Amino acid sequence: MPEEVKFNKEEMDKVQGIQRGYVDIQNRFGQLKLSRIVLDKSETELEKSLKELQDNEKTFLDGITEKYGEGTLDPTSGVFTPNENKSE
Repeated sequence: MPEEVKFNKEEMDKVQGIQRGYVDIQNRFGQLKLSRIVLDKSETELEKSLKELQDNEKTFLDGITEKYGEGTLDPTSGVFTPNENKSE
């Protein structure tokens, strides 16, 4: 049976430093994964909000077009200018 050897302080410090490095990297990977989960959730919520806004815009524009016809709106002044009737 081979004889046991005890590592000296410098060697043990190096072993412990390596172990701490692995633990640190594992913790950072965990933090990164949690950040990605939060970002994915935020992205999904933003996509849902965008879709709702686009649906609201379409509903509004459909109603305005039905009420006033085709045309353009100056959002600063609130003045709506109808398109010229092409059949005239």
